[in-house]
Amino acid sequence: MEHHTHISAEHRLLDLHLDELWRYRDLVWLLTKRSFVVTYKQTVLGPLWLLLSPLLTSIVYMVLFGNIAHLSTGGVPQLLFYLLGTALWSYFSTCVTANATTFVDNANLFGKVYFPRLAVPVSRMLGALIHLGIQMILVLGLIGYYTAAGAIRPTWELWPTIPLALLVMGGLGMGCGVVISSLTTRYRDLSVLVGFGVSLWMYLTPVVYPLESVTGPLRSLILANPVSAQMEYLRLALLGVGDVSAGWLAGSALVSCVILAIGVVVFTKVERTFMDTI
Repeated sequence: MEHHTHISAEHRLLDLHLDELWRYRDLVWLLTKRSFVVTYKQTVLGPLWLLLSPLLTSIVYMVLFGNIAHLSTGGVPQLLFYLLGTALWSYFSTCVTANATTFVDNANLFGKVYFPRLAVPVSRMLGALIHLGIQMILVLGLIGYYTAAGAIRPTWELWPTIPLALLVMGGLGMGCGVVISSLTTRYRDLSVLVGFGVSLWMYLTPVVYPLESVTGPLRSLILANPVSAQMEYLRLALLGVGDVSAGWLAGSALVSCVILAIGVVVFTKVERTFMDTI
């Protein structure tokens, strides 16, 4: 019996071929590894920058927000508070910005070789997760030190759910990124606005301040931000302080799933014709 593989440009809107993405899982891993190696191949310190960058950023935040602006950290030592917030936000923002240029960055590759295009966004999200894992080595070291000193009391029973919260956060970032990437095939201006938009988004997320310190209309705006719930939940699990409810958390997860689903559908639709417009 002969087997044939038929490749056609005609697909249904929800014909996403996610099973095909699973079959190409080795390629996803190779793309993830390639991105990591290329980023640090010709640097002097290599992956150590993953530890130095959030550490230096956290020290700047300590001076600006802690000592000059006198923002509260909810009783958590400043270095640990800012370091955790910086690491988590870097993970989310990388999922957005790295995927926001997927079509533009890979136009030559997509035009020559066939493989599930979603492999690239997934690999970039996994790369961001690896970066976070390396940065968390330093964070966990400080958590151990301050826990032993009695400065913090992590919520240990929530730790098994941490991977799920990270997955929701990464999925939201990837969903936003692939939507932007799909739109930039026609509107290149969006790629210029991504960096500014992500920076503004950070200040609407409790990264450098705890949610409990925010009141008034601004608090409602932050509560509407789906990243805020995951940020507060992870802070509650890891540091023992966080203002989050089950309903808010469920709403955040639902919004993240919807945005990811929309992003995947739009991305799959655009990939069939983007070579004609890019």
